[in-house]
Amino acid sequence: MEEERARPILLIDGVCNLCNGTVRFVADREREPLLRFASLQSEFGRALLTRFGLPSETMESLVLVEDGQLYRRSDAALRLCRYMKQPWASARYYIYIPRFLRDAVYNFIAQNRYRWFGRQDQCTIPRADLAPRFLDET
Repeated sequence: MEEERARPILLIDGVCNLCNGTVRFVADREREPLLRFASLQSEFGRALLTRFGLPSETMESLVLVEDGQLYRRSDAALRLCRYMKQPWASARYYIYIPRFLRDAVYNFIAQNRYRWFGRQDQCTIPRADLAPRFLDET
């Protein structure tokens, strides 16, 4: 899969309203449209997880694949900030907070995301302007 080396890929839980909102939020604030997206439920997303040795049913985390490396949880969220305009780009410096603290906050939000933000019955169809940046949506 040379595809993931070309431009960064963000995998999200396609039925999660928070995750889908994150895609829109990041895309609207990117310095330039580099990120590509796929749902964890898609064939592409499952294959990418498997390639990196993760169970294909992993749905508890954002996953960012960048330069052939896979990042999860708070690492993925904070690395996303590097692609965004200010002031959002400055949040990337939270990466210096110890991972166990960052991931504790991330996991708390992830465990409550459906209750707080809701979920869809099936993967959300991306906005028309973002659809070309989605990979293998099934």
